[in-house]
Amino acid sequence: MPLVRISLINGKSQNFKQKTGDIIYRAMVESINVPAKDNFQIITEHDSNSLVFDPTYLDIKRSPDIIVIQITLNEGRTIEQKQTLYRAIADRLHTELNVRREDVFINLVEVKKENWSFGNGSMQYG
Repeated sequence: MPLVRISLINGKSQNFKQKTGDIIYRAMVESINVPAKDNFQIITEHDSNSLVFDPTYLDIKRSPDIIVIQITLNEGRTIEQKQTLYRAIADRLHTELNVRREDVFINLVEVKKENWSFGNGSMQYG
């Protein structure tokens, strides 16, 4: 169900990008019940002109190493599940890749099940 968009500043290694995607996927499986193999990600790199952010919005001190994660998924997760997901992603990126927690920006976009086609021109969840 989820489609994950991961935006990073230019220059991260292939290993860093792959591990970032793996961390996010594992956190989704464990905290918001994403099914096995349901892993669709778009990882893009940006220069400083195309990854724009406020370095101090809400008194959070962000660095140029910010990672912007947007997850589009079916609606219906609880607030507690979402909080667990946010925490798991930030903590694991910090522990496994030394990413500052302040640099983990996550946005969830919830949609109805009928808004997906996984192929064949079909509405698999409609």
